[in-house]
Amino acid sequence: MRAHIFGVWALALVLAFAMNTGVQAAQTIKIGFPIELTGEIPKVGEGTRYAAELMKEEINAQGGLEVGGQKYPLEFIYEDNEAKPELAVTVTLKLIERDQVVAVVGPQSSRQAVPAGGVADEHETPMISPWSTNPETTKDRPWVFRAAFLDPFQAPVAADFAIKTFKAKKAAVLFEISNDYSKGLADYFKLTWEKLNGQDAVVAFESHGPKDQDFSAQLTKINAAKPDFIFLPQNYSFAALIIKQARDLGYKGPFMGSDAWGSAELMTLCGNDCKGQYFSTHYAAAGAQGPTKAFIDKYQAKYGYVPDDVAALTWDALGIVLQAVKNGGKVENDVRKMRALIRDNMGKITSFEGITGRMSFDAEGDPVKCAVIVQIDDKGEFTFAESVCPN
Repeated sequence: MRAHIFGVWALALVLAFAMNTGVQAAQTIKIGFPIELTGEIPKVGEGTRYAAELMKEEINAQGGLEVGGQKYPLEFIYEDNEAKPELAVTVTLKLIERDQVVAVVGPQSSRQAVPAGGVADEHETPMISPWSTNPETTKDRPWVFRAAFLDPFQAPVAADFAIKTFKAKKAAVLFEISNDYSKGLADYFKLTWEKLNGQDAVVAFESHGPKDQDFSAQLTKINAAKPDFIFLPQNYSFAALIIKQARDLGYKGPFMGSDAWGSAELMTLCGNDCKGQYFSTHYAAAGAQGPTKAFIDKYQAKYGYVPDDVAALTWDALGIVLQAVKNGGKVENDVRKMRALIRDNMGKITSFEGITGRMSFDAEGDPVKCAVIVQIDDKGEFTFAESVCPN
């Protein structure tokens, strides 16, 4: 019995000694990812996880992230929100309350990021969405940030490019009614197009539901309206279906897409029908230089394909979080204090040089950065067409 008591006492002494001589250095920096691993856009979740794991492996191979003279290993926890808004809320809450993460990266799609952002803000946990472009994600939420430009900027970029490139005066729009991203961007585009070309310049403004697979009714109306082009603010999975069906129904004109087209899976689903089309996005992989090319080469070597904009934006978003951790100068044992430290230092970052471009941040935690227009070439690669920057 005495031996047992002595053993427990000795173990306690060892643990106490370790806590004072270096256990803090082994303490992990725990970050949660409530992402779209399955459901409508699984390639989005895959790209998120792959980019995050690539950065984590690099940093942990060096002993961890150096903060205040000590190194702390990174620990990432991934939860699948299945591309469902209600599940995004559930898994974000789980990461915050059960797993006690110090920061959240994701969700990606605005449909999930808007409700998840409310949870993160309410529970005072810093969250950054790499890919969400809907203003509601960060609006009046001091704990929520993003790494992507906003739809009120993206819509005029798409409209101006269509006027210049297609010589277009009449536009048609087809969007998903229940998706914050798709509907919001469609509305911003309609306002912009009518301002530029007149009240009746949007000749068809059609919507569909989240589970629809047949778009013939909407496309028949669009064909009858004789637009100069069709604007598709759609996730890549819907864009591929719609373009194929439009061609089958005889539509021969161009399409203009948005950043949610920028998945590595788009060409697998769309094939030749998407070649020659344009979309606005966050970076162009083809012809990239410097740190952007270095990221692309590492990602492609490890995972076997060129990273899409989701992966690139995840790299930047995670970089912003880790920069805030380093700028804080210490790692707090108290999770709430650590969250506040990260949030405060994220708010103090005025400029960040990312692989998707240089960005500064406004009072809402939104980046001010350039957009890129890419064209899908004959090889199916996303090639740079032009860059459009805020005034």
